[in-house]
Amino acid sequence: MLGYAAVPAQNNHRPRIGVPWRTAVEELQRRRSAYERYLRAIREAGGEPVEISLSLTPAALKGMAESLDGFVLPGSPADVEARRFGSLGHSQNAHPDKRREHTDDGLLDHALASGKPVLAICYGAQLLNVHLHGTLVQDIPSELPNAMDHDGGAGRTESLHRIRIESGRLAKLAAGSNARVNSSHHQSVRKPGRGLRVAARAPDGVIEALEWTAGPGWAFGVQWHPERMPDDPFAAALFRELVREAQGAAGKPKARPQRARRRARGPKTSR
Repeated sequence: MLGYAAVPAQNNHRPRIGVPWRTAVEELQRRRSAYERYLRAIREAGGEPVEISLSLTPAALKGMAESLDGFVLPGSPADVEARRFGSLGHSQNAHPDKRREHTDDGLLDHALASGKPVLAICYGAQLLNVHLHGTLVQDIPSELPNAMDHDGGAGRTESLHRIRIESGRLAKLAAGSNARVNSSHHQSVRKPGRGLRVAARAPDGVIEALEWTAGPGWAFGVQWHPERMPDDPFAAALFRELVREAQGAAGKPKARPQRARRRARGPKTSR
C-alpha cells in the first residue's frame, strides 16, 4: 500500500494545517470517522493537522487563522445556503450549516488576503466559489439532465470518472492533463467566483476544479475527495503540495515535490 508519501519537514517544522469540522452536528456528537481522513492525509504529507471548532467567536476564529500556516476545507453532507448566490433553493438541497459557512468564510478571508494555501474539497470548493460571489448548480441530475452520474450514492462502489485538467499547476501534480478521480456530489460550480478560474472539467463539461488567480498564495477547490484515495499519486500530490506551500507561507524552505506515481482506486465513504 503506497499511502500518502510523507514529505520530510524542513528545519523540524511541520506546517500547521487547520481543518474545520465537517458539520456542527458531527462536532457536537464527536463523529470523527470521515473527518479523520483529512487529518490523516495531512499528517502523511508532512503537516500537522489542527482541528478548528465551528463554535468559535469571530475574534477566536481570527486568532486561530493567524496561528496556522494553511487550510483544508473538507467536504460536508450540508449544502451551501442558496440565498447567498441569489437562489430560492432546490427541493434536493440538504440543509445548510450556518456554523460551517461562518467558519469557512472567516478562514478564507484570512487565507486569501495573507497568501496562505487552501485546499477546498467538494463542499469546501463550492463554499470557496460562493464566498467569491460565484454560483452553483444546485442539483446536477435535474438541472443538467445530460450530465453523467456524479453522485456515487450511499452503499454503492466509489464512482470514478476522468477529468481533463486545464491548469498547468494542477497538471504538474497529476503528471499530465488527464486524471481519474472519485465522485460523490449532486451540486457543482456554475459560474466561477471572482479571481477563480476553471482548473479541470469532467467529460460532460461539469466543472471539477477551480484555481485562485487573483492574489498571492496557492488555493485550489476540487470537487472530488483526495482524502479518500490514499493510494492515488495525484491525491497524495495535492496534499504534499499544500504542505509544501504552507512551509513557504510559514517562512520555511519548501520541500521538494515528489513525482506522481501510478494511480489506484480508493475506498468509499460519505461526503
